Amino acid sequence: MLTEFVRDQAFAIAWLAVMAAGWFGWSQEDPKPRLRGWLGAGSVIGLLFAIAFGILVWRNWSTPTMLEGRYWVFGLVVLAETVIIGGGCIVLARRKQTRWYGWWIGLCVALHFVALVWVFEDWSYLVLTIVQVIGLLLMLPALRRGTYATSRWACPWIAVTFLLFAIVSGINFLIKHGYPF
Repeated sequence: MLTEFVRDQAFAIAWLAVMAAGWFGWSQEDPKPRLRGWLGAGSVIGLLFAIAFGILVWRNWSTPTMLEGRYWVFGLVVLAETVIIGGGCIVLARRKQTRWYGWWIGLCVALHFVALVWVFEDWSYLVLTIVQVIGLLLMLPALRRGTYATSRWACPWIAVTFLLFAIVSGINFLIKHGYPF
């Protein structure tokens, strides 16, 4: 994330690291057995990164935020995302295509960052969206041929992109601000 708001940047890094840990966890729904260790390691790295930057959020909670006076906009984006994800999952369930939950939710999560570009005035979210969507679209033919849960490949992809985005944003943060206690 690229912003002058210390709290927002630290929060985004911590949140995306937590989300990476969660997506790595979901990836273990139906993984290739040889990947379990890597997926577990990704979750641990995500959680450690989240703790490090969560401390910075706590320490900088009283600093300004881009959301000041606009929390409702962020809430509206999250609400819309939740409704779209839920609606899509209902359709998938009715069609007995629940194996597509991972891919569908990954796509919705990736696309919600387009709105966050505007909310946070941060174009780096658009880069994240493009990378995630391209990866999800490229795996689509292989997923269609398979019979396994799409979480096998979609969830690790989302997890890795979140973790890498958090790490790059974290490096950017540390270069700009250091690690202020």
